[in-house]
Amino acid sequence: MLDEFPLYQREEPFDPFSVMLFKALQVVSFLFFLALLAVSPDSKDGKIDSKAEFLITMDWPDNHPDDLDLMVQDPRGSIAWYRHKEAGFLTLDRDDRGGLNDSIVVNGKRIHSPIREEIVTVRGIVAGEYLVNVSHFLATTGQPVPAIVKVQKLNPTAQVIFDDTVTTNHTGDEITAVRFTLDADGKVIDVSRRAKSLTETLKIINPGGGVGLARK
Repeated sequence: MLDEFPLYQREEPFDPFSVMLFKALQVVSFLFFLALLAVSPDSKDGKIDSKAEFLITMDWPDNHPDDLDLMVQDPRGSIAWYRHKEAGFLTLDRDDRGGLNDSIVVNGKRIHSPIREEIVTVRGIVAGEYLVNVSHFLATTGQPVPAIVKVQKLNPTAQVIFDDTVTTNHTGDEITAVRFTLDADGKVIDVSRRAKSLTETLKIINPGGGVGLARK
């Protein structure tokens, strides 16, 4: 008799397989959503923009105690070096002091790095000549030190425009590794090795400023 006057809608028969299938589809949809978030180009969290036009590196033998310096001058005369790490579009990313700053303390334990490397990035295009020098700031072994200097053009694709070894012999020794000239579009139009002292240039720019051994 009550079936003739239903007060509530009758429930459909319970189907366990349908419920499991629905739940599985929910899980798949959620995972797909997470995947879209992970590859989304609009996601900025944790993104490091390391864009540069040129990368200039200097490496010398691992664990070497001597202190070598990379010095780079742009076409406007600005010089990136250990006392002036940002100059125009030039940035000295690390001043590697040989055996003096090759370790850090982590959880009370000192960790050493054998790597000897200095890096200068060029983050914009200025037409004209760039000069790359290697300076032997402090010699401790009394032996010549070979340094590999590399200049890479990064855009639109990576291209090595210079890769060679120079050798310094004593404290104060300075060598021009390379000069390279760019046009207004950033194209390398000339490479040479004509010598020029940037240390002497700095003394002219800042007379009495103590460019020499007063450190860093």
